[in-house]
Amino acid sequence: MTGPEAAAAAPVTLLVADDDEVTRIGLRTLLAAQPGLAVVGEAADGVEAVEQARLLRPDVVLMDVRMPRRNGIEATRHLLAGAAEPPKVVVITTFENDDYVTAALSAGASGFVLKRLPVPRIAEAVRVVAAGEAILFPAALRRMVAARPLDSAEALPRAALTGREEEVLRLMATGLSNPEMAESLTVSLETVKTHVGNVLTKLGAQNRTHAVVIAYESGLVVPGVAG
Repeated sequence: MTGPEAAAAAPVTLLVADDDEVTRIGLRTLLAAQPGLAVVGEAADGVEAVEQARLLRPDVVLMDVRMPRRNGIEATRHLLAGAAEPPKVVVITTFENDDYVTAALSAGASGFVLKRLPVPRIAEAVRVVAAGEAILFPAALRRMVAARPLDSAEALPRAALTGREEEVLRLMATGLSNPEMAESLTVSLETVKTHVGNVLTKLGAQNRTHAVVIAYESGLVVPGVAG
């Protein structure tokens, strides 16, 4: 099988980074057994995570937050900074309200999952992120952003966004996927993808999740207020 069919069948490659050996080996073993995933490596700390990711070039890095030598936030920032084709990063953490999570999202992570989730749910998160979507928990993200002081220096360049692009950004903040936004706006999927791409470019956002963080921090989306 060649061409598009082969690409469609290619598994998502994954690097697992966690300082706890039992957790790391368990995740690696269980995720490797999930359909559509291929675990290509592991790392025991943030420094090793960056080194192994650059060496192995996985599609996604499953990044623990609290690790020695370099924590998951700094590792994410180092990994994504200046890279032409960096991997997606999914932060995996124990606590949904962990302050480190928001910082990791701001550093460029595509989302986060909880360690207590069933392995098939974690695997699905990895596949979704690899496909270019984001893993958002809007209520948790709103709570975490609301707890942080608004930095006026991070003001959203509102004038740069069209009305439709602002609408798309608001829908992104609710956690809708591209197909769901297309249905909500009654437009084609390709049109939504174009709008999302324009939003990321205009905001200087590394990914969808980073764009949502910017929307919350700028006041375009107000924590606790729907719509």
